[in-house]
Amino acid sequence: MNTASRPDVQIIVLLLYIFLMEVAVSVLRAELATWIERVRAGDEVIVTDRGTPVVRLVAVDSAPLLEQLTRQGVVSRPRSAVRPTARGAPRVRARGSVSELVSEQRR
Repeated sequence: MNTASRPDVQIIVLLLYIFLMEVAVSVLRAELATWIERVRAGDEVIVTDRGTPVVRLVAVDSAPLLEQLTRQGVVSRPRSAVRPTARGAPRVRARGSVSELVSEQRR
């Protein structure tokens, strides 16, 4: 019989996983680099203070927000890579620089 398919082995592995992923604040301070590496590797670490869970450490999702929203179907990519222009719109002609215009409006 394969040991991975035995329920008792699965429970033990699950318990080991749970206990290995909890760390006391004092241990976290002493071994911070080690715990950060575990989180980078994809593990989730629960930090406890006197046995009470207080913080969950998880890796930051490095995918940009737009890519994440696209994957979730919240937004979609543009149909064309060409940016729209104001073709045919009358061009505005200014009578001086922008700074002069702003100064004039502030008076």
